[in-house]
Amino acid sequence: VGSSFAADNELTDKEKADGWNLMFNGKDFTDWKMDKWNTNCFKIEDSSVKCYGKAAMLYYTKKADYKDFHFVATVMTKKGANSGIFFHTTYQDKGWPVGHEAQVNCTQGDPVKTGSVYIVQKYMKQAHQDDEWFKYEIIVKGNNVVTKVNGKVIANYTETSNDGRRKLSSGTFGLQSHDPGSVVF
Repeated sequence: VGSSFAADNELTDKEKADGWNLMFNGKDFTDWKMDKWNTNCFKIEDSSVKCYGKAAMLYYTKKADYKDFHFVATVMTKKGANSGIFFHTTYQDKGWPVGHEAQVNCTQGDPVKTGSVYIVQKYMKQAHQDDEWFKYEIIVKGNNVVTKVNGKVIANYTETSNDGRRKLSSGTFGLQSHDPGSVVF
């Protein structure tokens, strides 16, 4: 989405030269692992990951030591959907992972909306529309996290040394299937 990024599931030659990594091929779950919490909550549909069903997680496994990064995804929520993109996390068989969550929620009942860094910086306004694709960016550099929706900065969180909440560290990414009423691509 946008002129500075390639089409979904591919990288331009410049992006490759700049060090971007393609994490999803649009065909299968190569380099991804589903937890054992609830099965059948993720599938490939129209070259996208569909998150639906009971609570579950899908983890990126090719590389597990991301510290500073710029993550870009094209996302769509269906009406009433809740999900999240976890970062600085590790695979676990079941349960919500340790790490940070970039919230995905337009119209679900949780007042914390897309762009929030869950727990540490909440955004309570609708940042996008259901049933429309949007570009979601998560940028971590040192102790700072910035989230963007369609280029607009939603969160700009800087962790302090006396912040007793979750801590930035390093790790991999996880996609969340939140509940049976939520469908997110």
